[in-house]
Amino acid sequence: MTATKIISILLLSGSTMAVAQSPISGFMQQKNKGNIVLSYNAESYKDVYLVPKKISGVPVFEKVKTNSYSLFFNYGISKDVDVQVNLPFIKSTGEASPQVLSNLGYSNERSGLQDVSTYVKYRPYDQKAGKGRISIITALGLQLPVGSYKANEGLQSIIAIGNRATQLNLNALVQYKDDKGFFANTSGGYSLRSGDVPDALTGEIKLGYAIKQFYVDAYLAGQSSSKGTDILKEGFDGVFPKTMVNFSKIGLNAYVPIQKGFGVAAGFSSVIGGRNVGAASGGYGALIYSF
Repeated sequence: MTATKIISILLLSGSTMAVAQSPISGFMQQKNKGNIVLSYNAESYKDVYLVPKKISGVPVFEKVKTNSYSLFFNYGISKDVDVQVNLPFIKSTGEASPQVLSNLGYSNERSGLQDVSTYVKYRPYDQKAGKGRISIITALGLQLPVGSYKANEGLQSIIAIGNRATQLNLNALVQYKDDKGFFANTSGGYSLRSGDVPDALTGEIKLGYAIKQFYVDAYLAGQSSSKGTDILKEGFDGVFPKTMVNFSKIGLNAYVPIQKGFGVAAGFSSVIGGRNVGAASGGYGALIYSF
């Protein structure tokens, strides 16, 4: 497998307490080439970044665990145009006491299909630069709720699996990769969201190494909401999709091919700062079939 077939696995989770890395990578699939990916992600948190400080213990639920299964597909329409689709099933579990659940009428679990996301990637620029290449990639994405999950259930929504917003995402990425396989890229985007969910600016910086036998990267990702309320503060009316969600997140991804088109990927990530977001850490594993 060549470096141009390496992908960044999509592990998207849209609840107000879970965030993900950039939805696009700096590599294209080439014409009629692609990947089918089955992945599993697990993360948890018991601390929450609220305003004005980080607190210990998730309100109502004490601790939250999120497990997700994702089916991802991408395909090269041409050497400079890719399409990709991702569909996750998410289970979010709290640890509220039976007494608290009984008093409030809440449940410790929410699960179901979340949002399907579709992206079209276009590479308008790819040129030799010294001992490497510089590429510019743009992407347009649409994310639609497909599950029957609820997002407006008061404090129960702390463990909601999504915000039920339709999202139009615009992204751009610049990457430099040298002839030895080392690469660096930076990306940014804007997410237009329906209803009361605040729009957001997104960004990521990534460093890595990609050759035929191996791929690894490390990244710093972030999001900044354009507006919104703060949980349990003045103006908060219990509607979690309205909250301002900011975050900074670090992570690692790695991939190795096995044989006959199959490979495995794994990674780890941790939220290191934010606003109205859980201090979540976790990891994933994935089986990838390339054709």
